[in-house]
Amino acid sequence: MLLVAVAAAMWATDAYFRPGLTKQLTSGQIVLVEDLLISICLLPVLIMSWGSLRRLSGRRWLALAAIAIGPQAVATVLFTQAIGYSFRNPAAPNFDVLHEVYLLYLLQPVFGLLFARYFLGERRKRSFWPLATVALAGVYLIVFADNPAAPWQIRQPELVAGVLVLGAVIMWAAGTVLGKYTLEDVSFPVTTSMRFLLALPVLLVIVLVQQGGAAFNGYAAGQLPAFLGIALVPGLLAMLLYYLALARTPASLATIAELGYPLALFLIFSLPPPVGQGAPLRGLEVVGAVLLVASVVTLNFLKSRDVVEAPREHAPRTPAAAPSAGG
Repeated sequence: MLLVAVAAAMWATDAYFRPGLTKQLTSGQIVLVEDLLISICLLPVLIMSWGSLRRLSGRRWLALAAIAIGPQAVATVLFTQAIGYSFRNPAAPNFDVLHEVYLLYLLQPVFGLLFARYFLGERRKRSFWPLATVALAGVYLIVFADNPAAPWQIRQPELVAGVLVLGAVIMWAAGTVLGKYTLEDVSFPVTTSMRFLLALPVLLVIVLVQQGGAAFNGYAAGQLPAFLGIALVPGLLAMLLYYLALARTPASLATIAELGYPLALFLIFSLPPPVGQGAPLRGLEVVGAVLLVASVVTLNFLKSRDVVEAPREHAPRTPAAAPSAGG
């Protein structure tokens, strides 16, 4: 479970590489190149594992395709567009919309828990719920440290932004459950590879629809270092670690551990430029960070005591039983 939190924290390093690119390219253009670079890196894995892929059932293929289309491609675009509603006017950002977006983001573990219960049959013991509540409270304090009452003071919320981010968090939560399902028959490197490779055509269509004939305008050689940073750290390394950890972690625990992403994101923002934005680190953020870390560490300790019970047919395979790279 701790490895899931570490992987989620690595996603936040995206904030160091992406801002410069967003000034030159659309979100779809950025995600397309990022996905392409990661797919190229993982192509040898797919070639070596072709035998095991050919033996997969239709349901496993459907789950892999759903992960690529939903969580990897569509959800990322939806979330980026939702954030964009806050900054339509750069001189006067609409922080009410931003607060709404982050408030709805906190629903991801809720959907993850529901999906894990009804699709994977996971049952949580009573000791799970207080710790999960503490984790959510900790993230809330981190996100809204400047004004804890902000989410309840939204006077003119953007309905479209809310719908977009809600769609994104539902897809991400479903992606955790689908990833757990595919890992029963697919090794974590192959699951990671298929997530990015199958998303490529979807992202290409999104960029073509958004940009039309200008879909490939704006790219420059000077953008390569930033693209490599995005692809290698929050992309390739983080997702490999994530699926490695998910194979050994119930989806109910993983969806809580993924709250490490907003924690790391706000800590990065507090670092001085050029790494961060020099944002002041408030006392409530520190309190929230302590609550989140303490609850995740405790849940990880209790994992060996079956704080979450999964049916045997959904138990992840051990590395020895996972399909080999050679198929």
